Amino acid sequence: MSFPCHPVEASFFDTAPMRFKSAVEVEARPAEVFAIFEDGESWPIWFSGMRKVVWTSNKPYGVGTTRTVWFPLLSLDEHFFRWERDRRFSFHLTAHSMPLVHALAEDYLLEEVAPGRTRFTYSVAFEPRLALSMGGPIARPLIDSFLRNACNGLQSYVLKPGTSRRGQGATKVGGPAPSQGAVGQSKSQTRLS
Repeated sequence: MSFPCHPVEASFFDTAPMRFKSAVEVEARPAEVFAIFEDGESWPIWFSGMRKVVWTSNKPYGVGTTRTVWFPLLSLDEHFFRWERDRRFSFHLTAHSMPLVHALAEDYLLEEVAPGRTRFTYSVAFEPRLALSMGGPIARPLIDSFLRNACNGLQSYVLKPGTSRRGQGATKVGGPAPSQGAVGQSKSQTRLS
């Protein structure tokens, strides 16, 4: 069964009833991290709980691209409304397999903070359905943890040899392990209506 979601725009990240944000610095250039994001096979390796990603649009990806993502109990159909190669993309759900949200959007922002070092900021905003909004006090820390785990998973994945795809070949992304100050930093901002 599929439950439709209504489309949203970038302003939804500032106006949604529930908003979350987590950031981490990774030892890679923005283009290398973006290549990981475009590689559907890499997502289940670094994004905890994700089982499969299928791009349902042909390359080159951009605004209007679609994909489907599977978790153990949930599938998500996504539509990309922002695509800035090697810097940022955003999507909203068009449908999902459980009645959790009326609308949901995610934003993936890459900012170079030093040569070969990128800050990844992961934002999620949604309008919950009744069951999820009633679980707000419990859901907030779980969602925060989910985002933090995704950021930390990407950080670990980038440090492994052969994880960046540039052109035809695989390239080692990374260098020395991140310093203590570079560990994932989570910021959560929520409000229930």
